[in-house]
Amino acid sequence: MRIHFIAIGGAAMHNLALALAQKSGYIVTGSDDEIFDPARTHLLEAGLLPEAPGWFPEKITPDIDAVILGMHAREDNPELVRAREIGLPIYSFPQYLYEQTKDKFRIVVGGSHGKTTTTAMILFVLHRLGIEADYMVGAQIEGFERMVRLSDTAKYAVFEGDEYLTSPLDLRSKFLWYHPHTAILTGIAWDHINVFPTFDLYVDTFRKFVDTFEPNGTFIYYSGDENLQQIAAGARKDIRCLPYAAYKGEVEMQVFGQHNMENLQAACLACQTIGVKPEDFYREIAHFTGAANRLERIAQTDTSVAYKDFAHSPSKLRATVKAVRERYPDKRLVAAMELHTFSSLMADFLPQYNGCMEEADIAFVYFNPKVIEHKHLTPISAEEVAKAFATPNIRVFTDSSELADALRQTVSPEGTKKQGIALLMMTSGTFDGINIKEFASELLGA
Repeated sequence: MRIHFIAIGGAAMHNLALALAQKSGYIVTGSDDEIFDPARTHLLEAGLLPEAPGWFPEKITPDIDAVILGMHAREDNPELVRAREIGLPIYSFPQYLYEQTKDKFRIVVGGSHGKTTTTAMILFVLHRLGIEADYMVGAQIEGFERMVRLSDTAKYAVFEGDEYLTSPLDLRSKFLWYHPHTAILTGIAWDHINVFPTFDLYVDTFRKFVDTFEPNGTFIYYSGDENLQQIAAGARKDIRCLPYAAYKGEVEMQVFGQHNMENLQAACLACQTIGVKPEDFYREIAHFTGAANRLERIAQTDTSVAYKDFAHSPSKLRATVKAVRERYPDKRLVAAMELHTFSSLMADFLPQYNGCMEEADIAFVYFNPKVIEHKHLTPISAEEVAKAFATPNIRVFTDSSELADALRQTVSPEGTKKQGIALLMMTSGTFDGINIKEFASELLGA
């Protein structure tokens, strides 16, 4: 099988390419106009890094069995145009995952928040119990080499289900392709305002997702979400609906926070649908330390601690700050977040952040006006952002060096010895080039 990737450098795309390259009988090629680490290094080590950046329609030949199209590519991409001209089969990333697993029992984890961690919990327990599974997850998990695995032997497939667009040719949500036998929805909190301009449209894509379940499927949903309650009430009669709340058992966990106890309980119910006993699940999940960039501890001293988190949307931000506050009630909580995604930088969406960081003692918000310009969005000001967050503990920065200096003034090794600090760095980016782990260690003197 010859497979060609258009936009091979994406986080999910390059992991799928690596997974296919490991399968017997697959020849993988790809193109992209820019590839950054870690994708660049991963592809180079696997011998899959394109010889040069750019698009090369001459690579698209009739002997290619399938073209996989990434979201980064545009509809007028020269390689895509050529593939369509000669009639090659063209798949989106989620469509191809389904094709590879359509004869397996599929578990899909969706929702506006917590889906990466919940997926990671399921995979972690299955791995510990020796249950083989194919998978796609949006973060690195301890004990797993890649973020995507496809095999000819696994009976199960576990996917993180994203509600974002499928591809430039298919403007439906990605998770509509997966047709799960078991699925989790963790909650609905408006996101991707560029794709779903109203909350009702956003909710509707989750309703459509439940309609795609395989016959006699199982719908596991957070009981505290009114929209999920309504979706469950209107689900097909053959679908078994299982509400869940936070785990409140006696097993000591290494992860913390109300949201993680909810994720854990959802994962347990999903594992039960393929025969895992609850007592086995809880025994193994006690060893779970989290997924990369999801409340990941990155520095620690005798008095202070620092965490990195992917949180960027309002619901994720609120849950993460609350979790750290509850975990360290006696420490001074210093939280910094970056507005980096399309939705977070839209003026109309900013009011959704009202009060999201109010539990922090000191809260810093950073955004880069050049990113707003690059995304062709209406400019926003630091004053507008501060007003939207609507708490007196907020300071807003548009220069990452000024943010770094402010953090140094707030958190110093000398200061942490006198008063314990809980430092929380939250972004889906890098605060414009800051090595977050090294910087946190510097701040704490770790």
